[in-house]
Amino acid sequence: MENEYLEDDELQGGTGEEQGDDLVEQVNLTVDKGQQPLRIDKFVHSFIGSNTVSRSKIQNAADAGSILVNGKPVKSNYKVRPNDNIVLLIPRSTENYDLVAEDIPLDIAYEDDALLLVNKDPMMVVHPGLGNYRGTLINALMWHFKDLPNAESQRPGLVHRIDKGTSGLLVIAKTEFALAHLAKQFFNKTSRRKYLALVWGDVKENEGTIVGNIGRHSRERKQFEVYPDGDHGKPAITHYKVIERLNYVTLVECHLETGRTHQIRVHMKYIGHTLFNDTRYGGNKILKGTVYSKYKQFIDNCFEIMPRQALHAATLGFVHPTTGKQMDFDSPLPADFKAVLDKWRKYWTNPTLASNLPEGEDFDRETEEE
Repeated sequence: MENEYLEDDELQGGTGEEQGDDLVEQVNLTVDKGQQPLRIDKFVHSFIGSNTVSRSKIQNAADAGSILVNGKPVKSNYKVRPNDNIVLLIPRSTENYDLVAEDIPLDIAYEDDALLLVNKDPMMVVHPGLGNYRGTLINALMWHFKDLPNAESQRPGLVHRIDKGTSGLLVIAKTEFALAHLAKQFFNKTSRRKYLALVWGDVKENEGTIVGNIGRHSRERKQFEVYPDGDHGKPAITHYKVIERLNYVTLVECHLETGRTHQIRVHMKYIGHTLFNDTRYGGNKILKGTVYSKYKQFIDNCFEIMPRQALHAATLGFVHPTTGKQMDFDSPLPADFKAVLDKWRKYWTNPTLASNLPEGEDFDRETEEE
């Protein structure tokens, strides 16, 4: 299936449904019956092609345990045998752009010789795509770190991404080995990722799990939707827990078991709780509450303070590629998210404002639209 790049940058780098937010793919190979013994790095390199992946990248994947033969990890000097089943995990190949290094400040949360973590500004695009060739995180990384692995692609060092309009933590590999090691963790779903989201409505259950395939929307090409029967899209699982109830909105924590494009945004909309001010999925209008001028003004003020979806990548955990130690990082809510939360807290605890709510005008716009 051909790649499709979208002008708004959110789905850049592929069709989204096939790629998701985890930029790792699985390659499956079966050795022919007549194959002579040959080092696996040479075999895979010749089979896939040098234009797709370098031999050194294959060797680093083997060192990181990302090449399995008949279900077991092997080193790069393993000699393939007839009928061997080979599974290789590698960063996804992408369309190339003429990358330009740009001196853009980065909020670096952690750095060592193997990797770095950045707190992404919500309005920063992660990597170049149609309409966004400059000002991206990748352009900034090209300036600050000259020797990132996979620099010939548009995603040097990246194994996952977060949308424009979403703030929070991203990990970037600084060596080929670290890239392969982290890629394996994200693919095998052993990394820990938690998000904070402000959603429309009072979420009834204190916690729950959303299970439903996510694929390209049947009519809106820039959106995704849930296919509960599994007839389309890719499997997706989101666990959520209520953190704070604020009447017409709820602060929830979401734990990702999979990494599909727009996963939290699509799953929360699916259960009737679209993210606050999520323009792409209709959260930028009053979905819960009362129709009257003061309330509308209050919502408009919130939208002005945080002109993006209320989603923050708050926690990221993984095993360090070289030390083998578990590393967990937390990112505080950015100023715009905190300000909107404070406004909601004050709004519903202020007796004067609360007394102005007219009776009988509570409504559920999402229910009406259905």
